Amino acid sequence: MNNSTVRRSVLISGGSIAGLTLAYWLRRYDFDVTVVERAPAPRPGGQAVDLRGVAKEVAERMGIMPEIDRARVHENGLAYVDKTGAWSARMPAELFDGEGAVAGIEILRGDLTEILYAAAQSGVEYIFDDTITGMREVSDGVVVSFRHLASRVFDIVVGADGLHSTVRKLAFGPESDFVHHLGAYMAYFTVPVDGLGLTDWFQLHNAPGGKLAAVRPEGPSNAKAMFGFKATDLVYDRRDVEGQKRILAETFAEMGWLAPRLLAGMDHAPDFYFDTISQTRMDDWSRGRIVLVGDAGYCGSPLSGNGTAMAMVGAYVLAGELARSRGDHHAAFHGYQQQLRPYVTECQKLPPGGVNGFLPSSRAAIRMRNLSVRMFTSRPLRGLMAKSMQKADSIVLTDYTLFEPAIQPAR
Repeated sequence: MNNSTVRRSVLISGGSIAGLTLAYWLRRYDFDVTVVERAPAPRPGGQAVDLRGVAKEVAERMGIMPEIDRARVHENGLAYVDKTGAWSARMPAELFDGEGAVAGIEILRGDLTEILYAAAQSGVEYIFDDTITGMREVSDGVVVSFRHLASRVFDIVVGADGLHSTVRKLAFGPESDFVHHLGAYMAYFTVPVDGLGLTDWFQLHNAPGGKLAAVRPEGPSNAKAMFGFKATDLVYDRRDVEGQKRILAETFAEMGWLAPRLLAGMDHAPDFYFDTISQTRMDDWSRGRIVLVGDAGYCGSPLSGNGTAMAMVGAYVLAGELARSRGDHHAAFHGYQQQLRPYVTECQKLPPGGVNGFLPSSRAAIRMRNLSVRMFTSRPLRGLMAKSMQKADSIVLTDYTLFEPAIQPAR
């Protein structure tokens, strides 16, 4: 972008991984950037997320890998356990060059958000505790209304607001047209480690009926409890957290293993989360001057394990294409979709067995899944599994530094 180019204003809805990565790169290319976030501050806590494949390259180009290394969760790998806690199968983190079910680099979502927020501070306008309520495209921009602030006009609006995206709903249509439920639900929340007898392994216990209880260490004092179960027609209110907790308590009342102790910590958890296991599938990620990035446009579900990678890589490519096109949104959105679509297609592929592999329905199916894990992590078959795991490298990042302004904006 040369110095004579008219600076363009971009509103990003969502201040998490995709939105903050995008804000960083757009400021680097000298766009005027505003981020609106529903929460009153950057969201803390959250589960451990994976930094995989070329997402590590994005982080390196941002200069934040030292901070990520300092904040990472040290985890030996993933272990399936029976009701007594005995191991049935395991997948060490170093297998498949750190691109397996447990990645070589794991970091708490809140810690990664904090690092990205620090990187994307200077020159970015943040509006917390507010949300978009309406958008109207006019000849030279998008008129955006907010719940609290007065309406404003932006050249481009980006929905980086997750699976239940408000921007997608307003610009593209109802969620049911794009979000595809995979027939299961997941919950997670922070619990104290006292009395759990944890090691540095992510432990998972399956029970018949498509149920899963799991726990992963997150340092000397806390761990993350995780529950998953199959269901297709569950009726619940996304705003009713107490109702969601009752569903979880009833579903896992007879689970055994560590489940009772994990559930006992549910009411005191500061970060309880409950949602469907779903994917976002769309033919086009843009409409007019409005575009989607991350889970809003192409959520892969927790089973794909590539959500953080797609968010960061997608934001990098979108910002770069806007810089390349000197703010011409038509050309930028076309280039963004053309470059990213094959990568997203690969990253959204579910692991072998899909939901049934993650949540086997019978004791026999659990035994078969454990056997398959032992087989494919053994030396003779390890190479076959590696090919199916290494999806987050299926794109070569364009070097957009040619399009940076001669004088960098303040950071």
